[in-house]
Formats: sequence, structure tokens, C-alpha cells
Amino acid sequence: MTGDSVPFSEARANQAQRLGEAIRAVTAAVADLGAAGGLSGPGPIFAGIGASHAAACAPVWTLRARGIHSWRLAAGDYPLPFPRSDHPVIGGITERPQRGDAGRAGICRTRPALRRREPDAVPYRGHREDHHRHREHPDSYASTVGYTATVAALGILADSWDGGAIDPGWQDMAAVVHETEQLLTEPVRRLAAGFTRARSADFVGAGPSVGSAEAAALLFREVARVPSTGMGTRQYLHGSMESAGDSVHVLFGDTRETEVATTLAAAGHQVILVTSQDVAPGRNLEIVRLPARPPAQRVILEALAMQILVAAVAEQRAIEIEEFIFHNSDTKVPAGSARE
Repeated sequence: MTGDSVPFSEARANQAQRLGEAIRAVTAAVADLGAAGGLSGPGPIFAGIGASHAAACAPVWTLRARGIHSWRLAAGDYPLPFPRSDHPVIGGITERPQRGDAGRAGICRTRPALRRREPDAVPYRGHREDHHRHREHPDSYASTVGYTATVAALGILADSWDGGAIDPGWQDMAAVVHETEQLLTEPVRRLAAGFTRARSADFVGAGPSVGSAEAAALLFREVARVPSTGMGTRQYLHGSMESAGDSVHVLFGDTRETEVATTLAAAGHQVILVTSQDVAPGRNLEIVRLPARPPAQRVILEALAMQILVAAVAEQRAIEIEEFIFHNSDTKVPAGSARE
């Protein structure tokens, strides 16, 4: 565990409260940006890696559902500097934003001082500032509220873009997270038994939940050291499903995923379906029922369910969550290191 992180369990215990704080802060910041004309015009391009890239999936879905062109890009896969575009680039997701051109923005953990040539920033307060260390309440090393609050920040931004209205469901989202956690903790922890003999895990999601599949696969690799893959439902059906073997299959969705789940279970594979539909469990098929919410809010609940499950799987495998094996120093870019 790094010196500026807290245990996974501690971060989870405070997650609902801190998510509520983040939503209030982001809502105010987004309102200010909107009033200043900073949320108009062509839709944003979100750039990030890992969980940050996954966090942008549902917000992009929201924007495109509103008829606004938007994309998410894996930041490490494209040459820099990014070509000039009419679409604003939102990068530095979950970290302090870098200095850059007009039309660049960042979603950050703290509220940096904005200078004329720096991008606009929307604080999500995954880290709370104090007078000494600026990280009085850091996130866990395997991200918890850092991820869910980022989804919230991007989701609120997507709701508001180009004259849109922030969905009223954000106002009680922290309470919904708390209530859902109380209902799901014991039933979801019991699902860890399905991983006892599993050699790998597939995480599959539809539309906005593709990001949930990606984030869950990363989380299970990081926290429980389970070889895992995350992908969209149609991509999974296009050949990847054929390799089903000694795996657990976790599906997120309400439509095609139900049929895929029952097909896999009937073939003798361990399946967990995370859905808002009323689906009956069966042999080899477990159901995690979530309340119906708009896309970005739903994926926060999907992340919550996976946090509960991965903690139980790590415990079952006698793995200390905070003890990462490999530490890489070049996956984050320090503020101010980008070319002007």
C-alpha cells in the first residue's frame, strides 16, 4: 500500500458519504461552468487509461443517447500532442489536469488553482484537501470512491452538456449506494464460493455497462489476482464465448445478457447476472438484483457489487488486497509535464 492510500475496506466504508460530497461539489462546479458557457458546442472526447477509461463509458453513452457526438479514447494508444479538434478533450481523469491548449479540460481529485492557460477543472474530491498533505482522505490503492466519484463527475457533466439538465436521481445517489450496499453485502459475499476452483473470470456488459465489465476485470486482477477479461456483450458473442471453461462469467445487463447467462449456466458454467430485471436464479446461475437507474448511476451500483465480491474473493484466496506485486511509475503524468 502506498503512503497516500488507505485500506480497501476503509475506503469502502466511507464511500457513500464521500460520493455524496463529490456529487454536491461536482454539481456546483458544473453549474458554474455551464453558466460561463463552458459546456456548449461539440461533445467532449474523454481520454484515460484503466479504470479512468472505463469510467467514461456510461457518460459517452448518455451523450450519444442525447444526440451529441462523444468518444472515449485509451490515452496511451494515441500520439501526442492530440490533434486540434472542435471537440474539447477531457483528460487527466482522476488526476490533476495538465497545462494545455484551450479546449482541454480535466476531472481531478483536488481543486487546482486555474490559470489562464490551464484547462478548466471539475473537482470530484476523491481526495479531500487539508493544510498539510492535501490528501486527508485518500482513496484505496485499488480504487473505490476514486472510480465511483469519477463516474458521477463525468455523468453529471454528460447530463449538463449543451443545455442538458442534471438528472434528479443524482441527489439521492449516495443514499441509494448506502441502501444497496446494506442489501447486497451478505448475498454477494456468498458468491465468492463460485471462484474457489475458477482459473479465470469473464466480465461482460452491454452498452454503458461495458465500462463496468472493464473496470471489474481490472479490479479482480489487481485485488484478487484472478486472470480476467472485460468486454462488450456482442464482442463476447463474436467468438470469445467459445473459450468458456474453468471460469466464472459475470454479466451486466437486462436484455441479451439474460439469455447469455442462462445459456452458459445450462452448459455447466458458473454465472453471475447483475441486472435490474426480475430474473430467477437457477443451477449455476446467481442473480444480483440492482435498482433501475439511469446509465451512469447504474454503473456506480455495478461497481459497488463488484467491490463487495472482489473483497470476498481476495479473503477466500488469502490475498492481502493492499499488497500489489508490481509497481509502475509511468502510468500517471505529473501536472505541468505536458508541452505547452
